[in-house]
Amino acid sequence: MDRKAPPRRKPADLAGYLEALSRPVFQAGISWRVIESKWAGIREAFARFEPALIADYGQDDVERLLSDPRVVRSKAKIEATIDNAQALIELDAEHGSFDRYLRSHGGFEPTVADLKRQFRFIGDSGAYHFLWSVDQHTPPHEEWFSDKQRKPPRRRQATGGGRRRPAETAS
Repeated sequence: MDRKAPPRRKPADLAGYLEALSRPVFQAGISWRVIESKWAGIREAFARFEPALIADYGQDDVERLLSDPRVVRSKAKIEATIDNAQALIELDAEHGSFDRYLRSHGGFEPTVADLKRQFRFIGDSGAYHFLWSVDQHTPPHEEWFSDKQRKPPRRRQATGGGRRRPAETAS
């Protein structure tokens, strides 16, 4: 395989964190080559991943993005990106910075578990990819991957993960 590891760099702002978090969302189930070739268009279509703008996207924006050929036109992934922008903003405010949130768990496995709980469309591989790309501590990939292969997968609840948006809460 000729794929290189993604670059590691700590994002300078929340937009950098949202972009790094969104890449594994869009890549889930799709060839990394497809995502790599579309990424500049995805980034442009999503307002350079500015969380405050994305968090305010509504149904009209979802429809616009679903018709945009630059974007992977998956309603679930588009809506997950919008929800993830809101969750990122909330965690940043709650912890004083998103970097503090990431460092608040005491280790890699608890951080992965909380990322999967807080954000939609983020699983083990996506969390690993995200943490690697934002220059957080990660175990060697081969070690982590072989360990994941030995453990039976946990069943997740059918809620889809992530925080619930106000429109989704029960009355």
